[in-house]
Amino acid sequence: MAGTLEKIRQAYRLFKSIDFDQLNKLSKKVDLQKVMEGFSKLDDRQLKGLMKMMEGRKKEKVLPEINADFYELHLRLSDEDRALQLKVREFMEREIAPIVNNYWLHDEFPYEVIPKFAELNVCGLTYQGYGCPGKSFLMEGIIAMEMGRVDASIATFFGVQSGLAMGSIYLCGSEAQKQEWLPGMQQFKTIGAFGLTEPEVGSGAAGGLTVTAQRTADGWVLNGQKKWIGNAPFADVTVIWAKDLGDGEVKGFLVRKGTPGFNVDKIKGKMALRIVQNGLITLDNCVVEEKDRLQNANSFKDTARVLQMTRAGVAWMAVGCARGAYENALGYTLKRKQFGRSIASFQLIQNHLVEMLSNLTAMQSLVFRLSELQDQGLLKDEHASLAKVFCSLRTRDIVSRAREVMGGNGILLEHNVARFVADAEAIYSYEGTKEINSLIVGRAITGFSAFV
Repeated sequence: MAGTLEKIRQAYRLFKSIDFDQLNKLSKKVDLQKVMEGFSKLDDRQLKGLMKMMEGRKKEKVLPEINADFYELHLRLSDEDRALQLKVREFMEREIAPIVNNYWLHDEFPYEVIPKFAELNVCGLTYQGYGCPGKSFLMEGIIAMEMGRVDASIATFFGVQSGLAMGSIYLCGSEAQKQEWLPGMQQFKTIGAFGLTEPEVGSGAAGGLTVTAQRTADGWVLNGQKKWIGNAPFADVTVIWAKDLGDGEVKGFLVRKGTPGFNVDKIKGKMALRIVQNGLITLDNCVVEEKDRLQNANSFKDTARVLQMTRAGVAWMAVGCARGAYENALGYTLKRKQFGRSIASFQLIQNHLVEMLSNLTAMQSLVFRLSELQDQGLLKDEHASLAKVFCSLRTRDIVSRAREVMGGNGILLEHNVARFVADAEAIYSYEGTKEINSLIVGRAITGFSAFV
């Protein structure tokens, strides 16, 4: 009798727990009798596995954080340097990320953020004195990466200001010139540009510039054109590299904004780095005083010192562009669902993501070591050139895969990757093409110069 009552109680509890509306809906989809027969044939292990699977689906899956520093290279930084890295990252995500697509689309520059850059106190990061922080080349590279991670155009603007323009004065200027220009440039009160590339002379600048400098009683007269000069349309001072007609050597000149005979036309219609304001400079009997000639720039070897110092930063910038594309793509795949599942769970998507991360990790390791060599005074042209070649090539591959895993949405600016795809093309070419940098490395490893 007691056993019968217990069975009645169990049946009553079971009856109360049944949602008959749901049971009715289910009966229209499946044969409940066959389902019950199937369940009755399962052993205890199978039933436990089935229940575990059903319970697991109810739980919200905790996904790993997006970590593009897969080998944790940041652990090699001091606490102070790590804090600076995160400060720049926070600035870029707060001030630049929300506005960047709009400015990129309209081919305009966000001038309102320039004073905010001064607050970071990272311009001229590696220089000693003149209000500059005097930190390592490694940190300079990391900052270039953090800027490129959000936008390559902003990273380029900063690289021109802090590296090429200030670097020319720091390495080749007299003490008086350094005192006049560097403190204001460090605080972004004075904007600089770097004029080396010409309409018919790009990576082969060492072979001969066409812009000329003629010594006169009044100073120097410059004639010719420069092209692709970043910041030129709004720069306060532009470093112009020209061939001295007297001795045939390359010399540098500080051309002030508003100088007669110095005209800048903004280059329009770019498909990449659209925020960067590039200029076509025309020098028509432009007179520059002797005091504005870079006093310690006497040949292209001096120009090359500036390029060597900054080329590592371009490799870091490529890493930043690739990292931004990877992080955006990974984040997208975690949220995007197809066939009832996150596409990040698909094998082919994971293969693309791992290929991207592999290349990115190799790039990060390479530039990290590159900057260590630079800090140790061991950097050679071929070291910087190898990094530029490898990183710009791998960046192209990474941004391509990032666009691929995002499907059609990958071409929309709102997902950011389309901008990285376009900007990677500019990074691939500037500061020396793949071919020129390859020949620099080839000469170092074979002993033969293949330059024509």
